[in-house]
Amino acid sequence: MTDQYARVAEISSSLDNCVCAILSLVDRQVSFPVCDVMARRDLIADKLTQAFAPESLKVLDESHQHAGHAAYRVSGETHFRVYIVAEAFRGKSRLERHRMINDLLGAELQGGVHALAIHAAAPGEAGA
Repeated sequence: MTDQYARVAEISSSLDNCVCAILSLVDRQVSFPVCDVMARRDLIADKLTQAFAPESLKVLDESHQHAGHAAYRVSGETHFRVYIVAEAFRGKSRLERHRMINDLLGAELQGGVHALAIHAAAPGEAGA
């Protein structure tokens, strides 16, 4: 079943991207919510990059794994996992690191991101 959900999410994402492309050709002056939603993963990555200048960063959209759960949308971009290694986390506790990221992404967490799993480390730490 998981493969089916992943395929549905993939098809939905492709359709949303097509809709965004068509709408942007029709009127470049109007902002369409479906397009804004599709940029959420990239927006998260951009914000993390600008704030923390990470050595490495991965932002994974895991929404397809949550089909049928709270806040799930077929278009995705509701459940994310972040892997980030940055000097800014050196000497910080796990809680402090999570707070730094949650504070930075507050608008996204209040505006459609249902879940954010964070794996934050400083360079050279175990698992980094």
